[in-house]
Amino acid sequence: QLQASGGGLVQIGGSLRLSCTADGVTDHTMGWFRQAPGKEREFVAAIRRIGGGTKYADSAKGRFTISKDNARNTVTLQMNSLKPEDTAVYYCGTTRVVWSAVSDPSYYNYWGQGTQVTVSS
Repeated sequence: QLQASGGGLVQIGGSLRLSCTADGVTDHTMGWFRQAPGKEREFVAAIRRIGGGTKYADSAKGRFTISKDNARNTVTLQMNSLKPEDTAVYYCGTTRVVWSAVSDPSYYNYWGQGTQVTVSS
């Protein structure tokens, strides 16, 4: 039900745009998480599908922008000024949890398949 796309290999300082389409899902919040090898899944950004409120991890603030296109059931994560530490598999997910808990992956109901982002020098 969730389809993520847009990952790839990019040099330090480059940009990538990730997209996630959520067909048939009515959860009101969509989020992006990432997971590097040997690490836990960590929050990146979230957006309310109605209203458009956003939240970012400190590591994403000022560099990443999350946006939505409700007509296409799509949420996009624009990532700029990428760093090697951004290398991870990125997952999109949906949730109905209260806004204060959107950074907790355990509250997400549906997940996309993940897309690899690699930032190299």
